[in-house]
Amino acid sequence: MNPLLQDFDTAPFSKIQEKDYKPAIQEAITLAKKEIELIVSNIDEPTFENTTVALDNTGQKLDRITSIFFNLNSAETNEEIQKIAKDVSPWLSEFRNDITLNEALFARVKKVYDQLSDLELTPEQETLLDKQYKGFARNGANLNEEDKLELRKIDAELSKLSLQFGEHVLAETNNFEMHITNENDLTGLPESAKEAANILAKQRNKEGWVVTLDYPSYIPFMTYADNRELRKELSIAFGKKGFQQNDYNNEAIVLKITKLRHKRANLLGYKTHANFVLEERMAEKPENVLEFLNDLLEKAKPAAQREFENLENYAKKLDNIDQLQKWDSAYYSEKLKKKLFSLDQELLKPYFKLENVINGVFEIANRLFNLNFEEIDTIDKYHEDVKTYLVSDNNGNFISHFYADFHPRPGKRNGAWMTSYKSQQILDGNNERPQVSIVCNFTKPTETKPSLLTFNEVTTLFHEFGHALHGMLANTTYGSLSGTSVPWDFVELPSQVLENWCYEKEALELFAKHYETGETIPMEYVEKIKESASFHEGMQTLRQLSFGLLDMSWHAGASPESVTSVKEFESKSFLNTKLYPDVPENCMSTSFSHIFQGGYSSGYYSYKWAEVLDADAFEYFQEEGIFNSEVANKFQENVLSKGGTEKPMKLYKRFRGKEPNSDALLKRAGLISK
Repeated sequence: MNPLLQDFDTAPFSKIQEKDYKPAIQEAITLAKKEIELIVSNIDEPTFENTTVALDNTGQKLDRITSIFFNLNSAETNEEIQKIAKDVSPWLSEFRNDITLNEALFARVKKVYDQLSDLELTPEQETLLDKQYKGFARNGANLNEEDKLELRKIDAELSKLSLQFGEHVLAETNNFEMHITNENDLTGLPESAKEAANILAKQRNKEGWVVTLDYPSYIPFMTYADNRELRKELSIAFGKKGFQQNDYNNEAIVLKITKLRHKRANLLGYKTHANFVLEERMAEKPENVLEFLNDLLEKAKPAAQREFENLENYAKKLDNIDQLQKWDSAYYSEKLKKKLFSLDQELLKPYFKLENVINGVFEIANRLFNLNFEEIDTIDKYHEDVKTYLVSDNNGNFISHFYADFHPRPGKRNGAWMTSYKSQQILDGNNERPQVSIVCNFTKPTETKPSLLTFNEVTTLFHEFGHALHGMLANTTYGSLSGTSVPWDFVELPSQVLENWCYEKEALELFAKHYETGETIPMEYVEKIKESASFHEGMQTLRQLSFGLLDMSWHAGASPESVTSVKEFESKSFLNTKLYPDVPENCMSTSFSHIFQGGYSSGYYSYKWAEVLDADAFEYFQEEGIFNSEVANKFQENVLSKGGTEKPMKLYKRFRGKEPNSDALLKRAGLISK
């Protein structure tokens, strides 16, 4: 029997074989189609219950199966899974189109929607109906037959292209290694990074040391290695992913994706892909996003240019560097930071043993939201590295299952993310609790040291855990509005706001303890962490804005049909945010997975947008106390538990009592005086 087609609560990872996926997905699609047919063939007049709610409850088996499959395609993939993904993605795209282009189904939804003013619905019910109707209208339900067919073709093609894009980036990441046999080439590198590089070499049956493009290997080398030529080699390798003349080149894919997105938007009556996407976001339209990005750019650019000039002068004085290059950035920034603040990331790492940081974030969640985490071995996991937890509240009520996967391996893509295996919803009177997962890429323990995090990795863990809280504490009626199912420029608020606790003495004292001595992190280090938090913030802001503006250039400009060179187009977009000399061999767009694979197209600005929200929100905590139960309760009640049940600005104002103001962010970043 196919384990994916049996009833299960938590994912039966150990029972699943790769051959199970395709038949299970086919069967689940057939089942979902039957559920749709029951709604369409209902002879009763369309009502909110028999149409809107019934439709929201369809496809649950398919959702569970595909969430398992696509999560593993990111966290534990192989060639066979990637091949299956290529086969099933068009099926799923076709199935989604079968729903949104089903005229009889749309007619029922529209009939309910047209009665909206007479239905006396709750805000959540109103949101569900509005979202459902727009889901049809925005995906072609009002098109003629010929255009509907064209839309199906575009969606199937886009589905394939984005998968291919991601596979190419992963292959380029895995295919590169820098094999070092002379220990002198490792001068400057911390012992922990040297040891990790040696372990990698042994795993690959090589002498010496191996450095890869995986972040735990790449970042320490770029930050500490004195050998400038090797930093250059590694940096160029990182920057040319998808931009080499080989089977993994993504240039044609980038052009195809942007052209198809533009064509799709036009077909649906929108000027650009960005106009289509932003209609359902807090920002509403491209003009608002560009105004937001350019306003921040105007305020950040003078600071960024000053910081860059200072860094270049410092590098010149220290090592007679004529011109600062991209491969010098992290190296000299770290040296200057150490000089200015006497703060060395390697000095901090012993205080951030992974297990302690995990316990710390759990303790903070307990103090703020009354949550308890118990590690369990009673549910299945997809890899031995994964940790599993049962989450309950202080009254012993079951809240969620939580999976955490912390270390890199060949079948796992780079970066960090939160995902879900089951959404919270109220079904048949039961509050179905969620199953939430975070995936990161932190240095593995070695023979002599546990996994010790850099401070950046600590903030990454808190960030993803903030997303996880959004999923865990969901408390809505409908699954499609639950947890992180919110507009994308609101989804980063819970994650980014939680990062703030990493800088607070009261929070750090809970978990930042030396892994050997148990000594709490010295307060002088805490002060230095806070002081250095805005170090090079102008340059960091400019970098983030450059990515947001590149995204908007691809998706909010005139027709991409005229674009022939990805590199030239990108270079023009970067002109106003450029600090470092261009590297001809490198191209950002060809590995910009966020916008070409990860769902952030026309949405990369949302990181900065959410920073405005998070700085403003955390200012409220600071005013009342960072563990103030009243403020935490308001944040849980109005943001974390509400999902996408109402407009984000309404929820935010209910929590904060006012609209957000960018001053808190600019003050925190040191870009305006406090």
